[in-house]
Amino acid sequence: MFATPVVAQAQRQAASKTSPLVLDVERRVPAVMPKVVSWRRDLHEHPELSGSEVRTAKLVADHLRALGIEVQTGVGGHGVVGLLKGGKPGPVVALRADMDALPVAEQVDLPFKSKVTADYRGQTVGVMHACGHDTHVAMLMGAAEILAGMKAQLPGTVKFIFQPAEEGLGNGRTGSKLMIADGVLESPKVDAIFGLHVGNAPVGQISYRPGPMMAASNNVTIVVSGKQAHGAMPWAGTDPIVIGSQIVGALQTIVSRQTDISTVPAIITIGAFQGGVRSNIIPDSVVMLGTIRTFDMGIRKEIFARVARTAEQIASASGATARVVIDSGNIVTRNDSTLTLRMIPTLQRAATEAGAFPAPLWTASEDFSWYQERVPGFFFNLGVTPKGTDWRTAPANHSPLFFADEAALPTGVRALASLAVDYLMNPVRP
Repeated sequence: MFATPVVAQAQRQAASKTSPLVLDVERRVPAVMPKVVSWRRDLHEHPELSGSEVRTAKLVADHLRALGIEVQTGVGGHGVVGLLKGGKPGPVVALRADMDALPVAEQVDLPFKSKVTADYRGQTVGVMHACGHDTHVAMLMGAAEILAGMKAQLPGTVKFIFQPAEEGLGNGRTGSKLMIADGVLESPKVDAIFGLHVGNAPVGQISYRPGPMMAASNNVTIVVSGKQAHGAMPWAGTDPIVIGSQIVGALQTIVSRQTDISTVPAIITIGAFQGGVRSNIIPDSVVMLGTIRTFDMGIRKEIFARVARTAEQIASASGATARVVIDSGNIVTRNDSTLTLRMIPTLQRAATEAGAFPAPLWTASEDFSWYQERVPGFFFNLGVTPKGTDWRTAPANHSPLFFADEAALPTGVRALASLAVDYLMNPVRP
């Protein structure tokens, strides 16, 4: 996945043909970086959970208005959309950044460490940008400033999408779905959309993949209902904890023994098992929460059916019942192959020394996939692991120890602005 400096240099040389507009982007990046770093630190110190991105949205909207960009707020919740109409006619390209943070208490010792707490599902939790969305927002704000300064020369329109609730609001609701429902891809109609995500890889290195890149994800809830009894007399009841434990073990055989994963992977994980309040009371029910990750719609459908059948029949065999609910989740993040191949030289140029290289499948998921279902889209990754740290073992996204090195931010700003400019100059018809 990652290459040597010699290969990186060859890539840069292959992508060295630049237009005056691209050179203008390059010239403007250093000037905006102090602001990008400042925005990132401010956002990191003041994170907001999905559906609560009030302060973040105001920061973004105020900045876009100051640039003379047409701004719409309250899109799909707290979403912000900026519309920059270039001085020349042309297509419409969208750039997207997600704004929400996670219910994670930060353990990284930073001057701008998050000390924010919030209510999450009835519990007081720490809040942290443990997935790096603070960097996404700051980089897109920087790209917006660069492109706004080039407005008269732009051959088309740039739509800046600052999205809430990428991490989800429950019941399959995500920010991209809500923004799409509010017409974010229309008026004017978007011709192509680009987005990025930071993660563990050498700082400043870009990775990409034509076609399927990130998994479809679906949350599964299994409620096993038995019969409450005294823990000293289990025969008087029907123990949902024992039955639920049998279900957890059996679910693992769906992938390992019932699914052909010779071409693409699949995953079933139970991440929460809730039941009981006391050591000597068998509860009447337990709740299991999990996630299903797939890359193929046929395999996805089969796994859904097998999860339900496995849970229901194991419960029935023990005299209990099981209710299985699987949400609509996210579909596969699937990069338009024509668009991806066309824009690879742009990423190679933007990545400078670190380079841009093909990536393996990634079993994380992204609600960027819902934009790609409607318009050609390209999503890529940006490495933020500091030099001297092994990216393979560094704390990853969603960890309280996740750390994004700001040295990667210029690459992200350069990539976003350059993708917009390159597309507007030479639109891709998928």
